Amino acid sequence: MNPILDELHAVREKLLLDAGGTLDALVDRLQAEEHNSDRPRYETRRTKRSTGAAVDTGSGIPSHTPPPG
Repeated sequence: MNPILDELHAVREKLLLDAGGTLDALVDRLQAEEHNSDRPRYETRRTKRSTGAAVDTGSGIPSHTPPPG
């Protein structure tokens, strides 16, 4: 076994158990801690491109690009 992965898995299990045993509970706890902290937060700026919304450029062709592959 890999001791680093073993430790990582043990920490993950402890975090989950401390938060009530579910991933939703862990996310809620981490979001509450983030909200109550004095650390600055990075807020992403949502754009039409990042949300997948097409913009009409007047050319009749949507400005979004198709997914790769």
